[in-house]
Amino acid sequence: MEELKQKARTIRKHILEMLTKSASGHPGGSLSSADIITYLYFKKMNYKKEDPNWPDRDRLILSKGHACPAQYAALAEAGFFSKDELKNLRKINSMLQGHPDIKTPGIEISTGALGQGLSIANGIALAGKLDKKPYRTYCIIGDGECQEGQIWEAAMTAAHHNLDNVTAIIDNNRLQIDGKTCDVKNIEPIADKFRAFGWRVLEIDGHDFKIISEAFEVAEQTKNKPTAIIANTIKGKGISFMENQCGWHGKAPSEEECNKGMCELT
Repeated sequence: MEELKQKARTIRKHILEMLTKSASGHPGGSLSSADIITYLYFKKMNYKKEDPNWPDRDRLILSKGHACPAQYAALAEAGFFSKDELKNLRKINSMLQGHPDIKTPGIEISTGALGQGLSIANGIALAGKLDKKPYRTYCIIGDGECQEGQIWEAAMTAAHHNLDNVTAIIDNNRLQIDGKTCDVKNIEPIADKFRAFGWRVLEIDGHDFKIISEAFEVAEQTKNKPTAIIANTIKGKGISFMENQCGWHGKAPSEEECNKGMCELT
């Protein structure tokens, strides 16, 4: 667990440095999802960094594509590409664009059009079932994204097809670009809604690696239904002046703010 905590701190440092250098991006949601992404890449998922298209690999679909700096940092730390590439975030012709793109090693699908990731994850999982492949499919969804109708169509589909190889993780930081999710369009009771759609539901602290680990183990053992992990998180987690502030949804830090944040992560 200590190794995962240290890796998560490293990923948060990458996020700050990347967004500061690019002068654009979304630190809040990247930081809130960093621990879940860290756990998936450095504990849970099966993959081969030297063969990103290995047929039996586990798949991660980052439906909330604006949080891609966290995934890029994890991919670089995992060895999919050089860490030097991180400084090219959002540059023209860079492999690291503002939303995930399949040109990037380790990225399964281009995402960022909110609401669509779970449908994609379902298709990949259903193909795995038909092909009798052992891989699992993980989909990280924003809580504000759950205001999209397509999420609930996809939730119904996953349960109808008994896709127990799908795990949806809702990054429930309770903030979106326009304010609190409960004020913009209330998604609660989110857990009860997924249960009503036929899912196994687990509610966890999305920053506690022990609890995160236990939840993913339960998800893997669940049969004949998909699992939704409601990960209660803090937007901007790890940087005091960014935590619980919706203003950091699409605002890059200045050099001074980056330095301050880096000191807090040391």
